[in-house]
Amino acid sequence: MQTYAQDANYTKQSKAFGISYEKETAKEYGAAIYALKEVYDKESYEINLRLGWLYYLSGNQQESIIHYNIAITLKPFAIEPKFGLTYPLFALKNTEKLIEAYNDILTIAPGNTIALYKLGSVYFYQEQYEKAEKYFSKVVDLFPFDYDGLIMLAHTSFHLKKVREAKVLYHKVLLFNPGDDAALEALKLL
Repeated sequence: MQTYAQDANYTKQSKAFGISYEKETAKEYGAAIYALKEVYDKESYEINLRLGWLYYLSGNQQESIIHYNIAITLKPFAIEPKFGLTYPLFALKNTEKLIEAYNDILTIAPGNTIALYKLGSVYFYQEQYEKAEKYFSKVVDLFPFDYDGLIMLAHTSFHLKKVREAKVLYHKVLLFNPGDDAALEALKLL
């Protein structure tokens, strides 16, 4: 009997997810949320993760945070909901919690280049270049010929007045993207 109930529940959830994706594609976020709320289970990682995303898209950042946090509680070692949480935190300009979320990801996955890059970017735009350098350096260590990591580490070195390092990095950027305007302009200033 329990298997039948589980099968019936799965069927309802599967339909709800299908409707939810369809409504999201049509940018009908309220309807996408409603479809999942009809089958809501507070113990469902998948539903809470999806609701976190949909509430973010709908502009309801507080509700998004609530559902991402439920997903985090359900799967504390998953980085997926922690990344999801960064979206509403960024939208709310909650830099302190955003930094905390990226650090939580890096505690679980220390070499995650997305989290390293994003955390470096947070510090870069706060003009905390020493901290930014630490994270961008790790990205470039893992991906030595990655444009995004190279250009941000080059810009960071530029701001730290590390002229030699900045020149080397900007030249690597130009190997990746000959004629790169940002690299060429920065080299003129060095």
